[in-house]
Amino acid sequence: MSLKHKTFQPRKEDMAQKWYEVDANGKTVGRLAAAIAQRLRGKHLPSFAPHADPQVHVVVTNASGLVFTGDKMKTKSYFSHSQYPGGLKEIKADKLQIKKPGEILRHAVKGMLPHNRLSAELMKNLRIFGGPIHNHQGQMPEKIEIKLK
Repeated sequence: MSLKHKTFQPRKEDMAQKWYEVDANGKTVGRLAAAIAQRLRGKHLPSFAPHADPQVHVVVTNASGLVFTGDKMKTKSYFSHSQYPGGLKEIKADKLQIKKPGEILRHAVKGMLPHNRLSAELMKNLRIFGGPIHNHQGQMPEKIEIKLK
């Protein structure tokens, strides 16, 4: 029994780079992060392969305008540890949003990607800017409107 058709397995060299721009002003953090993670993975492409980096880059603007539902902005906490005794640090979401506008979204997207080496490669393709201006106009990113329910 001979097989005539072989399954196409895309490689990094086979993928063409694609750039998208998303405006995050007034969007909910979790729903926007899920849509961005899906784009970064390449699940919207017909040549999706779970092991391959699809060379999709996402530029997020106006990250300072992200919102949480309910009172999560005041009650949600983010933790970091210095690996020294007593080195646990806690910061509330509203203070983190002022200090580093893109970190909340970056943390949410990272949690929605697979927890392996591919995740680190995919996170390099995410660029987050607090305001409307970014330095990737040369790549001519395609503006997409992510409709959230």
